[in-house]
Amino acid sequence: MRRSVKSSLSMARFFSLALTLSIVSPNSLSAPALTLPQVLSLLETHSPALASVQARQQLAQAALVTAKAYPNPELELGGGAATGIGEGALNGSNEQVYIAQPLDLPFVREARRKVAEAGIASADEASRHVWLTVRGQVKLAFYEILRRQAELQISRDNEHLLTQIRDKIKLKTEVGEAPRYEQVKSEAEALNALKLRESAETRVDDAKSALRAMFGQALPHHYEAEGELPAPPSNIPPLEQLRDEVLGKQPVLQQYRAEVDKARAKVGFEEKLRYPQPTLKAGAERDPGLEQWRVNLVVPLPIWNQRQGPIGEAEAELRQAEASANQQELTVIRELENAYNRYHIANRQVETFDSGLLKQAEAALKVSEAAYRLGERGIIDYLDAQRTYRSVRNDYINARFDRQAALIDIDRLRATDLENL
Repeated sequence: MRRSVKSSLSMARFFSLALTLSIVSPNSLSAPALTLPQVLSLLETHSPALASVQARQQLAQAALVTAKAYPNPELELGGGAATGIGEGALNGSNEQVYIAQPLDLPFVREARRKVAEAGIASADEASRHVWLTVRGQVKLAFYEILRRQAELQISRDNEHLLTQIRDKIKLKTEVGEAPRYEQVKSEAEALNALKLRESAETRVDDAKSALRAMFGQALPHHYEAEGELPAPPSNIPPLEQLRDEVLGKQPVLQQYRAEVDKARAKVGFEEKLRYPQPTLKAGAERDPGLEQWRVNLVVPLPIWNQRQGPIGEAEAELRQAEASANQQELTVIRELENAYNRYHIANRQVETFDSGLLKQAEAALKVSEAAYRLGERGIIDYLDAQRTYRSVRNDYINARFDRQAALIDIDRLRATDLENL
């Protein structure tokens, strides 16, 4: 009976150990595969840039609360001893209490509110601009990983092929069917292929690190990017139409225009502050044998300081904001023209590859390989053809990536993703 119990315990421990090993096996620890929609879903909660502009929006909202607040009243309490002087004067204690309320003039209050509301509009547009920018950066970083992974696959295929060629030539050299220089050449090419593959792996890791830096701990240290470049649009609007669309919708331009409105409102606010801000003061005093009730109106006189300095500063800030807005329009239009030209250049390159260049390079490689196997060409011609084919494939990948990068910039400038915000 005891043996059966011990046997059962041993079997239970065995299965428990087997289960543990299966849980921590390398297959279960494989890196998770992430798609672009999954990565973009992390933006709202894990992007430091978005967190910063959200804090700016909260700051602007708090500034509006401050602008709408009324000034607090002031309470003044006092007391002391009164000593009579002269015949019939009374001695005793005296007391006084006053309350003062600064009067918030309606036109000053309205001007202060306009400054705060313009600040909210600027913060909102800044949030949209940062959201579009970060979203575009994430897309570009993700597609960069796909690009580097495609280059890595080409490098691996190249390394595998050149390793096979090296082994075959080595065998032929040993039996005297191939000259020694072919073995040296094939070994050099195989070593170069190894170096290219290792460099491609490093570029993949760098691309993943760049994407992970946008989210911090939200992305795992080891992961795989899964997906492919989307198909390009059938056509994009003409440049003139894009200019009008960008000038009317681009959030960064709206942000700078809101800053102009804020600076203009600040000029009006500083001008309104020229009017004296009165204070209403009421209270009572009690002296030995005497009680007094008083109502006072305190009005500062703008004699020495008529706010020439603050008004001048506000006007200078307005001119600076207008100049910055104009400069930003020129910058955005330049970015649009650059992205538009880059798209058409890359698109023509992709069309050239798709129209037959890629197939021609592959056909040339097959012809060169057949000629080499039949002894009609040497190893150098075959390796040159293989190198050309690899270069064409890499150029094709780069052209597709450049086209997609230009499209991302155009979409960012057109603010086409704002409906997803």
